[in-house]
Amino acid sequence: MYFAFLRAVNVAGHQPVAMADLRAMLAAIGLAEPQSILQSGNLIFRSSAKLTDELEDLLERESAKRLALKTDIMVRSAEELAAIVSANPFRVEAKSDPGHLVVLFCKAEAEKGRVSELTASITGREKVRAKGKQLYIYFPDGIGRSRLTNVAIERKTGTSGTGRNWNTVLKLAALSTIVSG
Repeated sequence: MYFAFLRAVNVAGHQPVAMADLRAMLAAIGLAEPQSILQSGNLIFRSSAKLTDELEDLLERESAKRLALKTDIMVRSAEELAAIVSANPFRVEAKSDPGHLVVLFCKAEAEKGRVSELTASITGREKVRAKGKQLYIYFPDGIGRSRLTNVAIERKTGTSGTGRNWNTVLKLAALSTIVSG
């Protein structure tokens, strides 16, 4: 089982796409049991492919061709998503304030030095930790008020990504065990 996270779709009227169209596209290109969760571009499917990079390329190419949707798509396997949950460096915040904890699924792993530069540039109380191709970001004062925007993060880290709050990440991880089991 795989999860696809689409960047910047259906946010404030930006790149509107119907989840039904995305599910139909997944089925048309041979991905099994396509599902969508919420309206923010979370997809679940099965595939015999083993490399998430290949699936990302396929989904980006086909969504541009079939839906005129040009966006980055990050794919993680069910096993990778379980590992992402387990690797959370903000366990206390995840329990006490999960709505302010975000996982940024990135296209590539950010270089350690670049993550250090990002951390040094933070002017608020936000905390960032990198683990693999994910950034875990805690926004204690809320995301809307933060100067730590996706644009700033991407500029400092050199990779693009899309964020999901901790509650959504847990919901998706739970679905993988329900659907797989």
